[in-house]
Amino acid sequence: MSDIPKANRVIHVPRRFVADEWGGTETVIAELLREQRRAGWAPEIHTSLALSKVRRETWQELEIFRYPYCYPFVGLNATQRKAMDKKGGNLLSFSLLWSLGRRPNVRLFHAHALKRMGGEVFTAARLRKKAFVATLHGGVFDVPKAELAQLTEAQAGKFEWGRVFGAVLRSRRILHEADAVICVGRSEAEKAKTALGHDRVHHLGNGVDPARFSDGDRAKFRAAKGLPEHAVVFSCISRFDPQKDQLTLIEAFDRIAGDRPEVQVMMAGPATAAAYVAQLDKRISESPFRDRILKLDALDPTSGDMADALAATDVFVLPSRHEPFGIVVLEAWCAERPVLVSRVGGLQHLVTEGRTGGFFDAGNAEELAARMGEMADNAEQRAAWGRAGREEAIGQHTWKQIAERTEEIYRDAEARAADRNG
Repeated sequence: MSDIPKANRVIHVPRRFVADEWGGTETVIAELLREQRRAGWAPEIHTSLALSKVRRETWQELEIFRYPYCYPFVGLNATQRKAMDKKGGNLLSFSLLWSLGRRPNVRLFHAHALKRMGGEVFTAARLRKKAFVATLHGGVFDVPKAELAQLTEAQAGKFEWGRVFGAVLRSRRILHEADAVICVGRSEAEKAKTALGHDRVHHLGNGVDPARFSDGDRAKFRAAKGLPEHAVVFSCISRFDPQKDQLTLIEAFDRIAGDRPEVQVMMAGPATAAAYVAQLDKRISESPFRDRILKLDALDPTSGDMADALAATDVFVLPSRHEPFGIVVLEAWCAERPVLVSRVGGLQHLVTEGRTGGFFDAGNAEELAARMGEMADNAEQRAAWGRAGREEAIGQHTWKQIAERTEEIYRDAEARAADRNG
């Protein structure tokens, strides 16, 4: 540790960070920070109070600081603010900017949010003459128009008095002027390089802790949730949101369930879109096979529930309409589970057809049903794809590997910042 400088705080700033609304971004940040701690750094999470009332806490040895915030729009009601808390809200926090400007011994600022919040991190980095790194978790340059519309639905028609702060914070320029931009998706990175016109864009996928998902208790989970031992379970563990498109999974299941009484579906995750959840619940209630569809709330990220759920799974399905990477695929692979995924975004580069999983076109329930039928009938193929997936995850996607590559990006960013500051 003797070569670690005094300025050892790495400041990570996501839009929100709460265990009750856990997702891929939270997993990435938590695991990266753990690896940075092992390397001798002192990483911290600075975020908003969105979906939380706790200003400061130590969660699994991670230091978290939360700040008051607002959405600078006139006429927002409580439901609309809650929707923006859950997904995509363009918030403003003066106390966050003030704290970032005063935090001592900072090595580098790493933003996991863009817009006004990202602008605050960028502004603090420039004022402090520190390197600024931004990670694109959910996509910016490779997002379907339908999802963009959903992100701005709550604020539609509202007067935005916060535009002036976005201009002052240079929110629209932060990716152009960042010392490094990390994209978790390969296609996102390619589009970002073209759009930004600089060589500081890096493709760096997500990682996984293989040990965490290797020893789940299949029998325990199935018994607790009423899943028969003989059932072939297709699971989707992801947030309930139009982006994840669990509706297509239900449509596909209904097409094969009549001929295959052993097939069941299990879904779990936090809800980020209330209207979509209502639509999904209605569709499940209308299914003639609804007694073979299990829908659960979010699994506790601090427990072994995820490992148990994957152990209870026979085939993991991710029917996303848009997916920059697909970290849950790595988790399924570590449990030696084969995957069926939509042919979109980062999934196209992550999964190898016929070796670690299979593809179907997004939204195509007929094609997904055919693939589910194929997997339900072939236990040998399920096992082979699961083994190959685990080998892929362990060989290419451990958090240690991701953290080492992140450190390389940090050092390049710091060198650039040093040149800029003279």
